[in-house]
Amino acid sequence: MRLTGECFCADVQYEINGPLRDARSCHCSRCRKAFSAQASAYALVSPADFRWLRGEEQLRYFASGEEFGWRFCGRCGSSLCGVYRGEVHGIMLGCLNEDPQIEIGQHIFVGSRASWEVIPAGVTQYQEHGPDSAVE
Repeated sequence: MRLTGECFCADVQYEINGPLRDARSCHCSRCRKAFSAQASAYALVSPADFRWLRGEEQLRYFASGEEFGWRFCGRCGSSLCGVYRGEVHGIMLGCLNEDPQIEIGQHIFVGSRASWEVIPAGVTQYQEHGPDSAVE
């Protein structure tokens, strides 16, 4: 499956030629601040399946940990992907242009969700990270 994505101003574009997996929504306070929303929504991707099409020079990087970080557009601020050890490993689902044909399989860090957020009943929830949280 080929998917494309871009930031809000469309200066940065990418493509994925392979499957997305393990879609999740993170409700931690850091994701709320990073995305200015109640949670993030992302899926894992193999670095070999990902490539920038244009605007890579516009990308900025924020290190959120020793080996983890985010890449975002320096012009419009859209968060585009998560980075682990210098490689793209997760894609923010909101920046995809096509339907990724994937569903959120788990909601993580619901123990620190915002008091005003209501998570739908019947979804898989974890107080912290889920059992398959390791980066592959």
